[in-house]
Amino acid sequence: MSSSELDLDFVRQGIHSSIEVKQALLEQAQVIAAMGQAVTESLRGGGSLLAFGNGGSAADAQHIAAELSGRFERERPPLAAEALTVNSSALTAIGNDYGFDEIFARQLQGRAREGDVALAISTSGSSPNVIRALEVAKDRGLCRLGMTGMGGGKMASQGLCDSLLMVPSSNTARVQECHILVGHLLCGWLERELHGDSTR
Repeated sequence: MSSSELDLDFVRQGIHSSIEVKQALLEQAQVIAAMGQAVTESLRGGGSLLAFGNGGSAADAQHIAAELSGRFERERPPLAAEALTVNSSALTAIGNDYGFDEIFARQLQGRAREGDVALAISTSGSSPNVIRALEVAKDRGLCRLGMTGMGGGKMASQGLCDSLLMVPSSNTARVQECHILVGHLLCGWLERELHGDSTR
């Protein structure tokens, strides 16, 4: 198939769409910086980052935790980060015994400690199990960070987050692309703040 037969406009349109939404994130630079500072203070004080979400957001939670517990751009000691989406036995046991809405909340009840940060990721901002986990995090006094899409859903309307990034798009793919961009910015922020003298 020659390049003239390929739908290059489809590809270019998708790239331009992604760029436009990311460009709009510049207006939320202060929110992203506040999130970075909150996690920095937590980790400096011996806390952990506990991330969670469903589907693609679960993948983002795991991606961010992996970059921090492993490495991002710098050689440095591991950072305390965990995704609450990876223990299939816990997820299925809790889901079976208590309901799917409790799969993250119950883990937080058993795992979270004062000084930890809960990072909730939901494109809609209204996933019931994410909302329930944020309610538990609030009751336990955790710092609560959120990443969602346009409008923020219940995460915004119920004031469940101390800092909430709302990607200005209702397109799930564009929202998720921005979430992992922000995740990478947080990883870079933490490496700079906590291990700025390490070799790049």
